[in-house]
Amino acid sequence: MENTTTPSKRTGGRSAAVIHNVRTAVEELVEEKGQDRVTVPMIAERAGVNPTSIYRRWGDLPTLINDIATYQLDPSRPLPERGDLRADLTEWARELGEHYRNPVNAALLRGGASAAGERQSNCLRNRRIEANLLLERYPDASITDDDILDTVVAPIVYRVIFLPWTLEDTTAEHLVARLFH
Repeated sequence: MENTTTPSKRTGGRSAAVIHNVRTAVEELVEEKGQDRVTVPMIAERAGVNPTSIYRRWGDLPTLINDIATYQLDPSRPLPERGDLRADLTEWARELGEHYRNPVNAALLRGGASAAGERQSNCLRNRRIEANLLLERYPDASITDDDILDTVVAPIVYRVIFLPWTLEDTTAEHLVARLFH
């Protein structure tokens, strides 16, 4: 069952500073210790906040990791606009690949995916939103968001999780070419 409620989040002042400090602490600790060894008390200490602040905002460590894993790829960021769906998808896929070639982002993706459990991960939800935004520009396209997720996003995520050394500069071009054949 998908949890559709999210904690209330104030985005200004102290709240924004807490979010920034917690995200920075998570990234640093994951890089230093690995995602499996990071705990809420460690994050709180590094971020200079009380652990209850983390639990109040995110509820638990898996939800926090899921949030941190996806915040840098916010679907409200500008998406490629080259005037051609294939070019837009290639640039978008390249951006995903470059983002997840960073070992910290890859570790957070792994943690976020496992943290999602039976719920849909924010990563998948956000990539679906982006795929739909790209498709809206090209109403005559013969592909769907599921086609994009299955043919482009899923192989990138699979490589990040299981075969990170196979994520190359040309991966995006190959996957998008496969989508259009």
